[in-house]
Amino acid sequence: MQVFIYQPPSLPWLDIRYADAHIVIINKPSGLLSNPGIAAHTHDCALTRLQQMYGEVHLVHRLDCDTSGIMVFARNKAAESHLKKQFEGRDTEKTYIALVQGDVQTLQGEINAPLAADKNNRPLQRVDANGKAARTFYEVLAHNPQHSRLLLKPVTGRTHQLRVHMQHIGHTILGDSFYGDATCQAAAPRLCLHAQSLSFQHPTSGKKLCMSSTPDF
Repeated sequence: MQVFIYQPPSLPWLDIRYADAHIVIINKPSGLLSNPGIAAHTHDCALTRLQQMYGEVHLVHRLDCDTSGIMVFARNKAAESHLKKQFEGRDTEKTYIALVQGDVQTLQGEINAPLAADKNNRPLQRVDANGKAARTFYEVLAHNPQHSRLLLKPVTGRTHQLRVHMQHIGHTILGDSFYGDATCQAAAPRLCLHAQSLSFQHPTSGKKLCMSSTPDF
């Protein structure tokens, strides 16, 4: 079993990219949980920080603790229901940027590999023929013999999907403390995975919103 050591960014602020009476969009830093865990020391997270700022705030989707990037939260139950239906119906559009080990030679591709929990090594996931369907499209943006920069477009939203899919094709994400070997972990000070953009329909106006941010790697 992996040991999770939580050391959230000490600054209490969040990078707010948009806010109105119905939603708030942030650029989550790496190292901050999306929502609280059971242990008291995990209660400092993006959700609770937003609740301290705005009062009523609801979680709609998650990013891994070590993943940075764009997230949307709901500020009332009606907005929460509307947004969750979009995510469940795969009506949102998400792109990620990742730095991975090695030179990815195939410049575009699809990874179609079902995932399931690794019961002997929680909270890790693994490729499993009997697992839940998981699909990811990728495009190589730049590459050299040491590492490659990829644009990732997940079709499904399984736990650790992008991390496991990259490991599955032999190009683990740099800085991955769960799935990377010692060399991979030492190659970067953080997990080099960033939710670059998120597009969805505003829950009341119906207008399409697209928010993006640039990774710090």
